[in-house]
Amino acid sequence: MIVDLRSDTVTLPSQGMLEFMMSSNVGDDVYGEDPTVNLLQSKVAAIFGKQVGMFFPSGTMANQTAIKLHTNPGEQVICDKYSHIYNYEGGGASFNSGVSFKLINGQRGMFTSEQAANSINPKDFYHSPLTSLIAIENTTNKGGGACWDIKEIIKINKIAKSNNLGMHLDGARIWNAMVNTGDNPIDIGKNFDTISVCLSKGLGCPIGSVLIGDKNIMSNALRIRKILGGGMRQAGYLANAGIYALENNINRLAEDHKKASEIGEVLTKSKFVKSVEKIETNIVIFELNDEINEVAFINKLNKLNIKLISMGSNKLRLVTHLNYNNDHHEYFISSIKSL
Repeated sequence: MIVDLRSDTVTLPSQGMLEFMMSSNVGDDVYGEDPTVNLLQSKVAAIFGKQVGMFFPSGTMANQTAIKLHTNPGEQVICDKYSHIYNYEGGGASFNSGVSFKLINGQRGMFTSEQAANSINPKDFYHSPLTSLIAIENTTNKGGGACWDIKEIIKINKIAKSNNLGMHLDGARIWNAMVNTGDNPIDIGKNFDTISVCLSKGLGCPIGSVLIGDKNIMSNALRIRKILGGGMRQAGYLANAGIYALENNINRLAEDHKKASEIGEVLTKSKFVKSVEKIETNIVIFELNDEINEVAFINKLNKLNIKLISMGSNKLRLVTHLNYNNDHHEYFISSIKSL
């Protein structure tokens, strides 16, 4: 038995998903003629009350396209210091869009409306970059799967609109956030101009993200996707995996959250653990005691066929997911207790 908790991206398509994929009606999506891609795009857009959806091979490409839609070279994006678009997208924002970041020192990847307001550069002060976009990540990856309070998002959106700034949501794990908080996706959609949602994390698809927004902001998205190399042909087989996931795999995310919480309880009682960050969804981040070498600890788990990843500074991360079943869970819990 191999217990792979490195990420919720390691999942394999279920038999039901594979059969659904193979039944796809496809066409050439570069010409806009793949009916299954078109259906997925419209479904995701409708969930959040948006007019347009666009299928992408990756969440990074969807986020990078959104940044390009909102900005011009030399401008600045406000985000938290933990944000995925800053830390884990290969410096793409500077390469693709020529923008810089104003990083907010928030809590677990989340910041307040007051911090957002204080981060906006004065429009008439030409020595500093022109602020053009506020970007939020929900749930926060580096923040341990934390979920934003919709009330704070509403406040930030009001500040953005009063300053003529765009609002983008990196919703790589927005499905986890909605299952945890019960937030209405329409209410989420009202507060963002663009939203990227991932299908290949918690929902178990082999590939794919969707960028959504209204017609005006999305009018140039197809061209940007082409420039970034994101045009795919008979992509309906992949898109149908997304449709299957939307219909079957959202509510079950609560199971992943429950397992993550149970893991957290065991880790909290473990002698080798210094602290466990608050667990809200499917991500668990814990810190080892100072005298423990994280590399040696990971190697010890590897010998037990357990895979985690290091976040540096003696912090480790694990993520529960669709393919982490009850047998894996029992084995992992017992292994941790025996260390």
